[in-house]
Amino acid sequence: MKLYIGNKAYSSWSLRGWLACKQAGLPFEEVVVPLYDDAWEKRREGDEFAPSSGKVPILWDGDAVVWDSLAIVEYLNDKTGNEKFWPEDPAARAMARSMAAEMHSSFAALRRKHSMNVRQVYPPKTPDADVLQDIGRIMELWAQARARYGGEGQFLFGAFGAADIMFAPVVTRFVTYSLPVARFAPAYMNAVLQHPFMQDWIAGAQEEDWVIQQFEMDPA
Repeated sequence: MKLYIGNKAYSSWSLRGWLACKQAGLPFEEVVVPLYDDAWEKRREGDEFAPSSGKVPILWDGDAVVWDSLAIVEYLNDKTGNEKFWPEDPAARAMARSMAAEMHSSFAALRRKHSMNVRQVYPPKTPDADVLQDIGRIMELWAQARARYGGEGQFLFGAFGAADIMFAPVVTRFVTYSLPVARFAPAYMNAVLQHPFMQDWIAGAQEEDWVIQQFEMDPA
């Protein structure tokens, strides 16, 4: 398999696709494509990006091509026998899938006003009301998952899985912008950040030379 991703410092959707590939445990080649550099528009016209209209991540597996991070999760879930991404319990699996889908389609204010940048930590500021609303909903989801299905594990549904993969970039945003979270949340956030896959990603981001100024702005 070959996975095309954007800059590790900034590309939240790439992080999700990359974590999914790591979670699958299958060999894959990682191709980092610098976003928004001088060659970006020309590069995204290449055949390897055609199915996704130039967006990353995009996963090629022989003749099969999968774009969109949640689709990559589901493709790899099928490929690995439905054992590595979703909880075994049907009720827990239903909730995990619902949470992943909500993460996929929601929280526009948080995404727009607090873009991912794993190389920075800014001092706390009062977030906008719409961002606070997004944070509140995320805290609600995390609390429900941990209370109902977290058990003795560190992650949302006990073991690390698809729901954690989908929320991992949000964890980094909460840290980067020192956003207010519920008292229970830092323990979960630390478990995500200390996961070996996340440690590998963060280390890779620190080694990158690329700087995209639009993602280096501390929100007012």
